[in-house]
Amino acid sequence: MRVLLVEDFEPLARSLAQGLREAGYAVDVATNGDEALAHGLTTPYDGILLDLMLPRLDGLTVLRRLRDSGSSVGVLVLTARDQVSDRVAGLDLGADDYLGKPFSFEELLARLRAVVRRSYREPSSVVRVGDLELDATARAVRRGGRPIALSAREYGLLEYLAMRRGQVVTRAEIHDHVYDFAGEPGSNVVDVYVGYLRKKIDEGHAVKLIQTHRGLGYSLGADA
Repeated sequence: MRVLLVEDFEPLARSLAQGLREAGYAVDVATNGDEALAHGLTTPYDGILLDLMLPRLDGLTVLRRLRDSGSSVGVLVLTARDQVSDRVAGLDLGADDYLGKPFSFEELLARLRAVVRRSYREPSSVVRVGDLELDATARAVRRGGRPIALSAREYGLLEYLAMRRGQVVTRAEIHDHVYDFAGEPGSNVVDVYVGYLRKKIDEGHAVKLIQTHRGLGYSLGADA
């Protein structure tokens, strides 16, 4: 899943971005409101972590303009402000959740997972496709009860396919949601990682779950 982290304190932004990437997210970072709005209006994020106290444009203005543009991306507001009025203002403008600083990284991850699930209308942190089980909380994947070890990139790809299970997703959509601006270049990088994932998920199983749709893309679901 691809998220936008909006934080103007660069040491904190670097630390959070590293932790999020280690947790399997593709992360873009904006350090001011102008950058945040530009990214948010042009990139299909699965979630936004938004600080309120930003240079150029404050976080509430960014949030209002995103919602005015029709964006429904899940937004988790992060701020040192603890006044009820700030919290109410953010929620009234369309924030999905609110986390005051300082916070634990584990809580941030839990709230972000919930925001992303809501954006995909996914009620549970455990997604099942046939005998494949993906537990987003534990970042654990099993097929037929057998644990499967995945890299962060492979996990991010599988999670996106699982959230869109039963649907054909294009290579461009996968690239937009799984790779950040610093992601690996190359026109065939999606196909390469689908190949890696297919070996781990489908090899040795009669029922193949990762489907190729020629000229279109890929889907996750049982074959015919």
